[in-house]
Amino acid sequence: MSNLMPSTQPSQPLVSLIRATSYESDRLGESLENLLQPLGGMSAFVQPGDRVLLKPNLLTGARPGKECTTRPEVVREVAKMVMAVGGKPFLGDSPAFGSAKGVAIASGYQPVLDELNLPVVEFHGKRYQTAGDEFNHLLVCKEAMEADVVINLPKVKSHVQLVLTMGVKNLFGCVPGKMKAWWHMEAGKNQERFADMLVETARTINPDLTIIDGIIGHEGNGPSNGEPRRLGVLGASTDVFALDQAIVDILQVPPEQVPTIMAAMRLGLGTGLEDIAFPQLKPDMLQIEDWQLPEKYMPIDFGMPRVIKSTFKHLYIRFIKEPMDAYGK
Repeated sequence: MSNLMPSTQPSQPLVSLIRATSYESDRLGESLENLLQPLGGMSAFVQPGDRVLLKPNLLTGARPGKECTTRPEVVREVAKMVMAVGGKPFLGDSPAFGSAKGVAIASGYQPVLDELNLPVVEFHGKRYQTAGDEFNHLLVCKEAMEADVVINLPKVKSHVQLVLTMGVKNLFGCVPGKMKAWWHMEAGKNQERFADMLVETARTINPDLTIIDGIIGHEGNGPSNGEPRRLGVLGASTDVFALDQAIVDILQVPPEQVPTIMAAMRLGLGTGLEDIAFPQLKPDMLQIEDWQLPEKYMPIDFGMPRVIKSTFKHLYIRFIKEPMDAYGK
């Protein structure tokens, strides 16, 4: 994988959108094959022997059943597709609290990890050259930057700070550990700058493929305190910015309300729907009514007391609670 997206993007990004209503293995596997067919299938992205990072949204294990995380069934079927073409998948994320493996297990991933012998890695930060100079001091995980292939697996969710979280925001999980809280403090005083940082992070990680889980989304006071909402949608693209744009249209949220969409436009990475090719369904064929955004928005900025409290909570869960929970089983 290349560390930075090319300066010139294809004139017409391709976004594959389909209806999908089931997480049952056979039906979901068939849906994913159908979804990736216009993009060339999994073999267009993964060669035999490739180390493939699967990056789901492992936000929290505290609300199982509330659709706060990417479904383990999605990860299972994507991992099987990677293995079928000779790739070596591994799972990674950097949750707000606790370890990737701890949150994955709390979110129902253990059967998938056991069945496929799927490794889970914890992210470690390293400084890489970014496309813009402003965020060169941002640490991103070497596990993503050094993987042969990165497959981004976000969940469609409302977000109390950023309106919606989709493919671009999910890649902020490649900023390791509590560095995310420090970036909220450093860049969160200005919403535009914070959104620019998220877009630059996504451009630096440069996922080879993004597959978004919208079979059941999470609306209202997301990313964790909302409620499940059935959407019946799967989407995929090599262009994470175009895919996010399509999802915003499906939810019928004005794009100017979504900071990451506007940041992508400012930085020359976003595009209008009229400039995106949809080889299967178009967004207006999948639109839903009355998607619930947060009742009240929270500031992005984290003050120092909140950062310190957040850091101690993370360390407690990671090094005390999770080991004690494992010991008690």
